[in-house]
Amino acid sequence: MKLIMSGKLTHFTYLLCIAFSLFSHAFADQKLVETVKVVTKGVGAIGIFTPLEAKAPSIMGSGFVVGDGSYAITNYHVVDKDLDPTIVQYYVFLSGVGQKFKTIKAEVVAFDPLHDLALLKLSEKLPPLTLANDELLPIGTDIAFTGFPIGAVLGLFPATHRGIVAAITPDAIPAKGADQLSLKMLQRLGTTQLIYQLDATAYPGNSGSAVYDQRSGQVVGVINKVIVKDTKESALSSPSGISYAVPVKYVHELIKRAKIPQQN
Repeated sequence: MKLIMSGKLTHFTYLLCIAFSLFSHAFADQKLVETVKVVTKGVGAIGIFTPLEAKAPSIMGSGFVVGDGSYAITNYHVVDKDLDPTIVQYYVFLSGVGQKFKTIKAEVVAFDPLHDLALLKLSEKLPPLTLANDELLPIGTDIAFTGFPIGAVLGLFPATHRGIVAAITPDAIPAKGADQLSLKMLQRLGTTQLIYQLDATAYPGNSGSAVYDQRSGQVVGVINKVIVKDTKESALSSPSGISYAVPVKYVHELIKRAKIPQQN
């Protein structure tokens, strides 16, 4: 009799664990839905607008709003192109969804090439995202990022990808040979700088996307590298599934150095 009761209790406990697990996953999924709604209001596409040559901006990457709402963060390589001084041309931050979006002028006011970060001043305010503290996340942490993987080909539609922190690695991609080592790569190898390797698929247009905690929505990093199996043109059809992000610590340092107003 005791064995039968024990078996029933074990079976009941097993079912209870399954039910709890399903409930936890459902709760986590719903929490992510709510988080994405909030985060999306503070993300945008970064582009170059040349009114005399095109009706719409050329999308270069993604970015997100910080500080008091009048600044944005993106990758340095997204905004490192010299603007043509002989014509009307400027960087823009596109905020919105579909065909309904604002085109906000943006000016690069500070940058950090070593960590591939740039700070832009916006011509009007938007809802800023909250930055997490400087501590590195433990491996296995659930994260998500929202940006524009294919630019605005079909309209401005922010896409969210989720995954985990897969590893914490040095900020340099291994080269096949010494002839492929760049000065910037050697500088990074000479530092103790670490970045996140993510088990999540990002694309070239995701450069500058905010990486955030799935539950809190706090920004923990910035997408800055996408590993492509073949050519850049085949990134959509043949992604590697490996992406890298700069820890938010370096965003804090750039903002502090620029002395920008913070959110009240």
